Amino acid sequence: MTYQETDRAARTLSRPFGVRGLHVPNRIVMAPMTRQFSPGGVPGPDVAQYYARRAAAGVGLIVTEGTYVDHASAGTSDRVPRFHGDDALAGWSHVAEAVHRAGGKIIPQLWHVGVTRTPGAPPVPDAEPVSPSGLSLRGEPKGRAMTQQDLDDVVAAFATAAADAERLGFDGVELHGAHGYLVDQFLWSSTNRRTDAYGGDIASRTRFAAEIVAACRSAVSDSFPLFFRLSQWKMDNYEAKLAETAAELDTLLAPLAEAGVDAFHASTRRYWLPEFDGSDLNFAGWVKKISGRPTVTVGSVGLDGDFFNLFQGRGSGATGIGQLLDRLERDEFDLVAVGRALLADPEWAVKTLTGRTADITSPGGEALKTLH
Repeated sequence: MTYQETDRAARTLSRPFGVRGLHVPNRIVMAPMTRQFSPGGVPGPDVAQYYARRAAAGVGLIVTEGTYVDHASAGTSDRVPRFHGDDALAGWSHVAEAVHRAGGKIIPQLWHVGVTRTPGAPPVPDAEPVSPSGLSLRGEPKGRAMTQQDLDDVVAAFATAAADAERLGFDGVELHGAHGYLVDQFLWSSTNRRTDAYGGDIASRTRFAAEIVAACRSAVSDSFPLFFRLSQWKMDNYEAKLAETAAELDTLLAPLAEAGVDAFHASTRRYWLPEFDGSDLNFAGWVKKISGRPTVTVGSVGLDGDFFNLFQGRGSGATGIGQLLDRLERDEFDLVAVGRALLADPEWAVKTLTGRTADITSPGGEALKTLH
């Protein structure tokens, strides 16, 4: 970076940001990334050190990896952390304390995998996969459709987890409503074929998500912010669209904002791609424009390839962030989530802010194998 580029990055990314009682010193967010380093679902000292290391190196806000809410069908691995049970909550309390000691802020991502659960898998092997209509992401029969009691139980599980997060000293929560997991399965017409109040048009398909948001909002204090992660794409369908137009996106977002979402985390694979024809706004830009809420952008920030390269054993090279700064300077979105780049180099934030980009370690497949 030249001096001018370094100064611009520092000036643009170092602006403070606040929502409700959360105040962060800069616009850099650590994106949630499943790591599976929590045996028995309990995050240990290594997990606390992993997050604290990034907080100490300049990340303004950390969003944890997805954590399972207290519902039998919520998870599909006994190495992904839970956000329930005395042992797991004690572990998360130590994580929050470590991040705060390092000068950072942290929010857990609350998660239910829905129909993507593998039958027979831990943490509850005999739990059947559940979803809106008993359909897989490909529209094939799998598991069972959720009853009203199921819906009420899941809503309550999210609300309890949100209250526990505040009690443990976290700075907010993020509700995982993206990527084809349970909440997103209700939003998506391909997996939601219900004929009751939770299915049908876009507004009806949003009801379950809005009930979760409202229950969480009621379970926490006014100063505790709620983030909501959403996406168009799914894990097995990169071209999927919840909303084909801005008008349809408005119909989707309005009930969520009204229910109490304070900020939307708009997930894309490549942040620089326009979401709808006729505008260069990306997904986060459109969500902010329509909802009036702050947004987090994400998607290959600082890298020249998308995240599937990493899972296929291929690395990605570091690239400039000039276009990202252009968009941030015109307030297209408010925060920038960084994933793989922070996985490979815990000091990505401070190196970017101080012009040491030549020293940034590019992510390779080995980054998935360790927790450092």
